[in-house]
Formats: sequence, C-alpha cells, structure tokens
Amino acid sequence: MAIDSTLWKRVDPGNGIPPYSVFVKPIEKSQQDDREYRIIKLENGLEATLVHDAKADKAAASLDVAVGHLSDPDDMPGMAHFCEHLLFMGTENFPKENEYSEYLSKNNGHSNAFTSVSNTNYYFNVSTSHLTGALARFSAFFHCPLFSPSCTSRELNAVDSEHRKNHQADLWRVFQLNKHLTKPGHPWNKFGSGNRESLSQHAKELKTKGKLPTNGIPDADNKTLQIPPSPIPSRMASPTPSDISTSSENEADGGAVGRETRRRLVEWWSNEYCASRMHLCVLGKDSLDSLSTMVSKLFSPIPNRGLDPLPTVNDHPFGEKEKGTVVQVQTIMNLHMMEISFPLEPQAGNWRYKPANFIAHLVGHEGPGSLLSFLKEKRLASGLSSGPQPLGRGFDMFRITIELTQQGFQNYQAVILATFKYLSLLRSQTSFDAYHQEEIATISSTRFRFIEKRKPDDYATRVAENMAKPYPRELLLQAPSVTWNWSEDGGVGGEEKVKEYLRAFRVENARAVLMGKAEELAKVRTFGGAGGAWEEEPWYGTKYRVERFPEEFVKACGDNTPIQEMFLPGPNQFIPQNLEVDKKDVESPTRRPHLIWDTSLCRVWHKKDDRFWVPKAHVIIDIRSRFADPSPRSTVLTRLFTDLITDSLVEFSYDADLAGLSYTCTSHPKGLYVALQGYNDKLTNLVSTVLERVKTLKVKPERLAVVKEQNKKNWENFFMNQSYQLATYYTSWLMSEKAWRIEELLGELDGITPEEVEQHGFYILSQVHMDILVIGNMTQDQAAEIAELAEKDVGSLKDGLQPSDLNEYALVLPPGSNFVYSTDVRNPAQTNNAITYYTHIGPMNNQRLRVVSALLTQIMTEPAFNVLRTKEQLGYIVSCGGLLLPGSTLKGIRVIVQSEKTPGYLEKRVEAFLDYMKNTIEEMSEEEFGEQKEGLEKRWREEYKNLGEESGGFIIRV
Repeated sequence: MAIDSTLWKRVDPGNGIPPYSVFVKPIEKSQQDDREYRIIKLENGLEATLVHDAKADKAAASLDVAVGHLSDPDDMPGMAHFCEHLLFMGTENFPKENEYSEYLSKNNGHSNAFTSVSNTNYYFNVSTSHLTGALARFSAFFHCPLFSPSCTSRELNAVDSEHRKNHQADLWRVFQLNKHLTKPGHPWNKFGSGNRESLSQHAKELKTKGKLPTNGIPDADNKTLQIPPSPIPSRMASPTPSDISTSSENEADGGAVGRETRRRLVEWWSNEYCASRMHLCVLGKDSLDSLSTMVSKLFSPIPNRGLDPLPTVNDHPFGEKEKGTVVQVQTIMNLHMMEISFPLEPQAGNWRYKPANFIAHLVGHEGPGSLLSFLKEKRLASGLSSGPQPLGRGFDMFRITIELTQQGFQNYQAVILATFKYLSLLRSQTSFDAYHQEEIATISSTRFRFIEKRKPDDYATRVAENMAKPYPRELLLQAPSVTWNWSEDGGVGGEEKVKEYLRAFRVENARAVLMGKAEELAKVRTFGGAGGAWEEEPWYGTKYRVERFPEEFVKACGDNTPIQEMFLPGPNQFIPQNLEVDKKDVESPTRRPHLIWDTSLCRVWHKKDDRFWVPKAHVIIDIRSRFADPSPRSTVLTRLFTDLITDSLVEFSYDADLAGLSYTCTSHPKGLYVALQGYNDKLTNLVSTVLERVKTLKVKPERLAVVKEQNKKNWENFFMNQSYQLATYYTSWLMSEKAWRIEELLGELDGITPEEVEQHGFYILSQVHMDILVIGNMTQDQAAEIAELAEKDVGSLKDGLQPSDLNEYALVLPPGSNFVYSTDVRNPAQTNNAITYYTHIGPMNNQRLRVVSALLTQIMTEPAFNVLRTKEQLGYIVSCGGLLLPGSTLKGIRVIVQSEKTPGYLEKRVEAFLDYMKNTIEEMSEEEFGEQKEGLEKRWREEYKNLGEESGGFIIRV
C-alpha cells in the first residue's frame, strides 16, 4: 500500500504487533476538548482515529464500512442489512451466539448498528477497563464471522419483522416511494430494508427450477456452489425456555433455500467487505500508543480485497422525467405535508463554505419577512425546514419540507408558488449583505470552540462516518461543523456556488411530494383536473399518482414580480458577545445544586458550573398550578395555552435559536414547563421575554384555529402508532392516579374559544408554585435575578401553594394482584400485536430495593433480547428495563414485546422467560454475580458528559 511519506510516518512491526502508519499533522480540535487524537493507517488499508480521554469512564468504538444497500445484488434486496444482522451472531474466535452482547451487558456496555444507503456502521460502548476484550470480539466480525446456518435462517425472520414494524410508518413508506420514483436502472431505487421474500426469492426460484439440491451437496449439473452446515456450533447450550425446537439441521438452517441464501450472503460479504473500505474510531482511557497497538493487532487480520475504497454513484436519480413533477401520496396517518426537492451535487466536498447550508439558512428562516412568516400569515403552513440531504455517496438533494395547515393542503399549489417566489427573491440579490454569511461563520466557529463532550459511542460513530468524507485529515473534527468566511477567497467557493445552485432551483427542476390521507387528497385540485390514475409502490403498497407541472404554472413560478411581505432577515441581535468563563481550579466538582431561594411562590436551586467551563447555562422553570388538569377540558386548555405561547414567540426567538440560545414551553399534568439553554450572555433577556409572554398572552383566533388543528391531528394520529407504543401509553395511563385519555381530550378540543384560553391562563397563574433550576456559567446573584423575574411575571394573585399540594401520584399494585388490560389496535393494516408486562418492585426511596431493582434490570436486559427475540423469534421489538411510575418513586420491571403472535401467547413466553431468569439468577456463580454488580457500579459512577446531562440529572431530583 503506497503511503505519502510526507503525511504518514511508518511504525515498524515488533513484539507481535503488525506495522502501521501514523498521520503526522496535528488534529485541529476545539479549545474545549481535552482529549488527544491520533490517526493511523494499517497495512491492510483500514484507517482509524484513536481518541485518548484521560477522564473517560466509558470507552467506545465505531467501525464504518463504505458499503450500504446501494451495493445489494439486484436479485436480493436487503443484503447489506441482512449481513449487518448476521455479523452479531458469532465468530470463529468467539462462536457463542450472544458472546458479544453478553460481554458488553455485564461490563456496562451496549451495542447497535445501522445500514444506510452507502455505508453500514457498527458501534458499541463499554467500561474503560474492558475495551480490549470488547474490541477483540468486535474486530472478529470483519475477518472471521460464522454466518452459522441456524442464525441465518432466524435472522431472516428478524429482518422480516423489522420491515413489518416499519410497514405502516409513513416515514419509511414515503422514503421508499421517493426511491421507487427514480430514473430506470439507478441503484437508489433498491429496497434497502429487505424482507424474507426479497432475500429468499432467488433461492426459491432456483429450487423451483430444480437447481438446488436438498442435501447441501452440489450435483454434476448444478453450477451453484452449496455450503454444508457449519461444523462450528452456532450457539452453546441454549438457555431458552421455549418449548419449540427444530427436529433437524436442515430445518434449522432453512433447508435448501436457506443454504443457498447463506451461500449468497457469504459470497456478497467476501466481495464487498474490505479493509480499505473501513474507517474505525476508538475512544478510551488507554494511551494513544496502547490504542494504536490494540487496533493494529486486532484489526490487521481483516483482508484487503483490492476493492474501490469508496464506491461512488456519480449519477443523480432524478432524470428529466422525474423533474418538474408533483407526486400525491396516500399516507397512513393524517398528515398535511409537502416536500419540494432539487438535485444537488455532493456537498461533502464543499465543506469549507457549505453553500447549500447558506441557502437553507435563508429559506428555512422563521423571522419577519421569511417564507414561513408569509405562509403562516396566510394560514397556509405551520412549520418549515430546509437543507441539503446526502442521499448516497455521489448524489445529494436539497429539500424544503413544509407542514401545511388544512387550508394550505387544499391550496398546495399556492404554497409551491410562494416557495418559488422566495427563491426568486434570493436569485435577485446581486450580492448578499456580508452579515448573512459572517453570522453563519461566527456562530459555527463559536459552537465548535465551546463544543461539549457527548456520549462516547455517539461521538465515535460520527467521527468514523466523517472519515469517509473528503475532509483534510487534520480538519477531521473541524470541517464538518465550521463554516469558513467567504472573504477568504472573494466568494469563489461560497457566493458563486450559492448563485449557481439558486439558478438551478426552479420548478422545472423540482419534484414536489404532497402527503395526505386518501380522503383528503380526493378533495384537492390537481393540475390536470381529475388527476392521473393511482399506482402502487411494490414493497410497502403505498398508493401514489404523478403529474407534470403545466407550462402556465412553470411560467408563474418563474415570474420575478416580488411579494412585498417577503424580505431577507436583518442582523442577528442574539449572537453572544461575552464568552468569558470564570474558570477556577477545583479539587472536585460540586455534586449537587444548592437551594438559594425559598418563598411561598418559588424555590430556586443553583449550581455554578465547575465541571465543563463553558459560557452556557440551563434554566428550567416548573410552574405548577391546581388549575392545570382537574378535568379533560382544563388539560386541553393548558396544552393550547403553552402551544400558543410558543407560536407567538417564533419570529422573536428564531434568531436566538440560530445563535445558540433556545427555549421550550410545554404543558405537563400539573402545569407548565419552561426550559431555556444556551450561551448565558443573553439568556436572562430571553427568560424575561418568555415569562412576560406567559403572563400577557393575547390569543388570536386564527392562530388558535391552527394550533387546535395541529393538536387534533397529533392526537388522532397517536392511535396509528405502532402497537408497542400504544401498549406503553396505556401502561402509564393505567398506573397514574389521575390521567385523561386522549379520547377524552379530543372530545373537548373543538368547542374551545380564544376567550376561554386567555381566561384559563389567568386561572393557572392565580395560584402557582415554581421550582427553578439554574445551572451553568451564572452566579448566584444572576440566579436570584431570574427568581425575581419569575415572581414578578408569573407570581400568584394569591398566596403560593406548597409543592406537596401539586405532586403527581401513581397507583400501587396490591401484593399478589394480576391485572390485564386489553384494547384493540385501530389501524386495520397493522399486523403486530404488543404486550407490556409490568412487575412491581416497590418504592425507590428504599435504598436496598433501589439497588435490587437496578441489578435485576442489569442482569435481565441482555437475556430478554437474546431469548425472546433472537432465539424465540417473537418479533423485532423486544426490551426489558426498569419503569419508574409517573409522578412517584415507585418502580418495577417492564418487558415489552411486539409480535404477530397473540398477546396471550406473548404473555406465556414472558412468564416462561421470568421463570428462566429466576433459575438463572439462583444458579449464577459468585464470580458472574460479582461481574454484574461491578458493571452496575460502573454505570452508577459514570460522570455527566456535558451540561445538558447534568441539568437533566438534577431536575428530576429537585
């Protein structure tokens, strides 16, 4: 492998460690980042970024393979995804089927993977002291996987179950439809998820033609290589409590069809998985030298097959036939959505100036003069987002997504026209005012400068994925996040590219996709009168029709006559100026916030940041009132009140959000929840404005109508969710002392008036108690100032309440009780049932019970997945974990299963699993039990990774 010696320094082999090369330039990192970095390249072509974090309490790794479902064989859609599933199921070095997941689980670890269009990513986290063992098991995926026959057959079911889980999800249905509607022969139209039929159809056809032997041995006339059952056991002694067993190896491996499917899988893996296509990131407490040795030793056995390191499709899926069209799509849920998409060159190479992001900044703006502001004023839309989307390696899309109102849905053509009017406004700029791009550059630079740590596996995954992009290696961390200033090259790579894209963003180059229920689409006017015939996408059965934009509409969209209400945003007043942090040496960080304010109205807890040292803060204000939820109508009014506060502040707060200062105002069963976070420089100003609006909200009838419409859609759509989500909701509802069902809330919505919402706001604030948490780069005096603002703006007209007056309560299951609640799934096309099985433990203020419940969860989580999903094949969704009942300290263990099998059968299997776990724990050795306790202790001793995690941990306790 030829390596540029000016950029890479070779490290010779020694002591059994294969050679590798080290990138010699220093890696540019944030001033906030105290980690050390090194990039190495193994002799087989695999490239790895190594991260030494002396403060880490958890290690992680992610390996990204530059192969996704674009590389699936045409006759076996879903192969890359199928392969991803199988790599977890045992290797020659570690043949036990669940060895990897079991090792991680008992060492405070977790793993997952995902298959995308052009890449497949595998990742895990684990306690720092067990990184070497985890990497040994992980690396074997890529050089000695078993693909054992029985696992191959069972994972076909898992892939099929995953597809069935997604079959009624509009996100997946529209995604596949967009892929389906590509020009003929383009690989983007492949069915990436796969199912049992797509993965076994080829083998079935061969069998029908008599070309597959039944004994796994090829005959003289059969040119298809057959692989007999693996001599390596696919699992150790099975602990499954299932009473279902296979009677022969041929049944376990799927017979002739299963063996041929496995043969094709092994062949595909051998042809596509190659070390030079792999990028690895490993983060741990070990030194960079130790990490280098670890990676070189464990990952050098991966073969380099001499393949193209980054297979790229240099052709866009939109041809002339696909552009200039509008597609109507029938959805499962009650949606009023529209997407407008344009072909776009790959943006990874434009990392310095990110020109498509500049356009997205303007098109997606929500302040005065914006496209969204215009559409909201006309009651045509309630939300809008835009930006470039990497569809696959070699082709991108620029997409504008608009959440329409009922009126906007019926008049979607006017929305399309307005969108192109705004793009025309952008094209009319001879030169953009400098502040637009300078603000983007400044904000991105500040964000990178003060970027905080995140979960180690999330970070490793992002780094590994970015390694496959054309960033200079020394800018691997900086290039994805930072936008450089155009002035550096006179705008050649920035403004000129922006203008080039805008010239192409015309209606004749666009595809609009209108999404709604069939009965809603029947009411809208099409360009061709009655519209074309409905067609059906083959994998999900999604119904759609396509028509071209007529010439007169294209002409109208190209008209340059401006709309006076549309104009570009002014300078952002929220960009922070004071970024100073009063950093001091501390022996150890303060472990908790302190109560600094305690009146009849308000309690304030404060903690000055002494851990992360960033110019940021979090302020959380929990406003509780006895008038928030005494009835379903009050609950709906509280929800509308908070939604209207947010709606009324959109134009004001959008600049703050861009500048790194955001807020949310939401309702909860006992009142309002206002959470603010970001740079502390102007945080108090935002707190003041939001609290003032809480006190003085004036309800506009037209905005109330839109907000009611949104809530009605959301609540009605809830019942079209997946079965396990419904089961989870009803479990929470059943265990709450007082909670109103969504059906009850819907019954109150239509009759609510603007005057009633305003009056309800007055009632809520007439008697409240507030709990406030202030944490970050703010002093105690500044926290007290927020308390004064809160008492002034939200202070009760009467004496405040005691916090205990407004607590939530959960129901306690009597000892020995056994209750079953059953309800129907309302989506007639939903094939999955679900069960939540809750077993009560007790109050968590009992320290021993708290430890016992956590240890039980620790021990049961991995076996639940292994037994109920992997071995018993009940379904794709299987989980086991602790459940803290709403508004209480009461806790139990909950098992969730979603399956096509009946709930009664699932209940029996869960109970069999619990019996099995009882025996397992009773027979567990002292050593095994000690490992589980050690893993739990390490999890509990994990430090917060950033200010957000710390504030989230504190707020549930205050």
